[in-house]
Amino acid sequence: MTELKHHRFSLSTGIEMDAFTAGDSANPAIIFLHGFPESHRTWRHQMAHFSDRFFCIAPDQRGYRNSSKPQNVDAYTADKLTADIFALADALGIHNFIIAGHDWGGAIAWSVALNGQPGGPNPAWAGRVTRAIIANAPHPYLFQRLMINDMQQRAASQYIRAFRDPANDAVVREAGLTGLLLKTISWDKPSAMEPEERSALLKDWQDRDACFGMLNWYRASALYVPAMDEDAEMPAFAASEFPKLTIPTLIVWAMDDLALPASNIDGIEALVPNVTIAPVEDCGHFVIWERPDAVNAAMEEFLG
Repeated sequence: MTELKHHRFSLSTGIEMDAFTAGDSANPAIIFLHGFPESHRTWRHQMAHFSDRFFCIAPDQRGYRNSSKPQNVDAYTADKLTADIFALADALGIHNFIIAGHDWGGAIAWSVALNGQPGGPNPAWAGRVTRAIIANAPHPYLFQRLMINDMQQRAASQYIRAFRDPANDAVVREAGLTGLLLKTISWDKPSAMEPEERSALLKDWQDRDACFGMLNWYRASALYVPAMDEDAEMPAFAASEFPKLTIPTLIVWAMDDLALPASNIDGIEALVPNVTIAPVEDCGHFVIWERPDAVNAAMEEFLG
């Protein structure tokens, strides 16, 4: 496995962030964003594969491992998580970069790409993101609409309501994140992860500040998750026109994801006109390490 170089940055957003790099900093940069409840290690196969021609960067995002873990919920709003990534690029002396993300990291990758594409709303960020790679992370507009109109997606997302419920905090304080995951998650495939990687994650999940930092990503999110029997109205942002992402974008989608069914990519071309979709059959949610060869092949073709 490729050896990763560790960096510790004091970002302009006010947090300390660990980041790990592989490859020559003179090469084009890819910033890889992990999802819940993982770490920079989730992209280990892609970092190893592409570090011969790209400068590969993978942070432990705020709330995770040894990066800053503020305990207030409003420290985890999408604007702050997005700003962290541009601040990380600045700290590394990188102007233009490719953004890649899985799960929650993919949600922030969508935001980074929308803000960082040419003509983006923030002049300090616009034009800095050249391409986007999204792995099993739903587009915010489509995901919110599915949450209202698609009972399969609504049912699959009820765990988010449990993550947001402070009544479950006692379970986390007593048993760490593992206790809450065992209570609420039905889409994990532990047999697909190498034992040493899973052991490292279980250790991370014992840090109570990290547990609540991770959960605060859900608690600060503007995503509306109705109860199953709720007569829910569409939030305004998902009822009106949504900005298009115009940069070249690869969407890798594991088709057997129980948390995020493939309905999440239906109609994506209207919102991302320059999109390439790479479906991965017979694979669950954690596609980047469950089927790394398929992900790497899709990325090879896209980046080639």
